[in-house]
Amino acid sequence: MEVAVRPKLSRADVEALIRDRLGADAEVTAHEEFTDGYFNAAHGVDLADGRRLVVKVAPERGVKVLRYEEDLMTAEIEFFERAASVDVPLPRLWHTDAAAGVMIMDRLDGVRLPEAKKRMSEAEKLALRRELGALGARVNTIEGEYFGYTRGHGRTRSDSWGESFLSIIDDIVADIEEFGTVLPRPVAEIRELIASHRPLLDTVERPVLLHFDLWDGNVFVEPGEDGWRVQGFIDGERALYGDPLAELVSLSFNEPAENEAVLDGYLGRELTDDERRRLTLYQVYLWLILAAECDVRGFDAAQSAEQYGWATANLVRDLPLLES
Repeated sequence: MEVAVRPKLSRADVEALIRDRLGADAEVTAHEEFTDGYFNAAHGVDLADGRRLVVKVAPERGVKVLRYEEDLMTAEIEFFERAASVDVPLPRLWHTDAAAGVMIMDRLDGVRLPEAKKRMSEAEKLALRRELGALGARVNTIEGEYFGYTRGHGRTRSDSWGESFLSIIDDIVADIEEFGTVLPRPVAEIRELIASHRPLLDTVERPVLLHFDLWDGNVFVEPGEDGWRVQGFIDGERALYGDPLAELVSLSFNEPAENEAVLDGYLGRELTDDERRRLTLYQVYLWLILAAECDVRGFDAAQSAEQYGWATANLVRDLPLLES
């Protein structure tokens, strides 16, 4: 899949980067480019010393991206470093350079969850969903010093979640207006509807670390004696500090029984009405991101149509829930 913002690197480029960052004696014996990502370049390499690694390189500075994506790798590096401190399963980092937009980490040898699900029983799926919910809750035990994205400009940072989240919404609204993304309702109307929930957002008092992209494609699993288990999470680039309930957005793209298992592992109880409304706000934010991406990423027509159709259908479903 071609993506306009993703850097294009040859094997020679990757080998040179490996030698520069891991030492002149680092010898690449095998190389593979991963083409299913939507943002960073990602290449798998085998080294002569036995290490199997992934090299990630951020888009070049000056490439047009969404506003929240500025300095995206800074957020991912911080997520990996902080989440590892509470034993969240993650690839080991071998080298990070946020300024240059480079990460080198272990390559997970498990199976991506979308493929593994085809081999699971219903009971195994539910058990794994509970584990995912519990791991999401573990990530959210990490507190931040502020609400908002980890970015040099600090535009969305605040001591108030309501203020921070509305700044986040203002950024995606500005992207939508700049690129002329067509939505089911006027974007100003959507922004006003979200802003009307400021008092509810301000009930959140503690900023916690969020991965905010724990859909199945970012989860590797492996079989064990007691069934399948999570081997590791990848792609922490959407990380921010905010309401812990926002972690449930991408953990809940499943059938109802599996979503109930996620919630059981994450919270151990049903959501209150106010919690469901806050979760709907964060769902709407993600649908706005996914719709806007179609006008900046340079997806092919089929990819754009599929993603845009899904995002706008979800907006049609969720926006009325904020009016009720």
